[in-house]
Amino acid sequence: QVQLVESGGGLVQPEGSLRLSCAASRSIGNYIMGWYRQAPGKQRELVAIISRGDSTTYSDSVKGRFAIWRDNAENTVSLQMNSLKPEDTAVYYCYARSVYSATAYWGQGTQVTVSS
Repeated sequence: QVQLVESGGGLVQPEGSLRLSCAASRSIGNYIMGWYRQAPGKQRELVAIISRGDSTTYSDSVKGRFAIWRDNAENTVSLQMNSLKPEDTAVYYCYARSVYSATAYWGQGTQVTVSS
């Protein structure tokens, strides 16, 4: 098992920036890591995923504005969010899945609110 703890959410004005971080309780070298989000009344959706080999995938809605990276030495994954829009408002969840298992692990979520 792996425990995930997110940090860095908050309130930001449109066109502002935030950085989210996720700390894992164990080595993430064999884990696919990522971020999902869930807005009120909507399903949880993929934001960005990063593979063991640092290959990244982004949703079309954040491509060019968000960047994901991982630090296997520190067991962290981060999400830099730029040019934020009100529609980016959601609870953001850190995600981890071992390459050897279909079991997914989730953090508790961190609120991001984009509003003037």
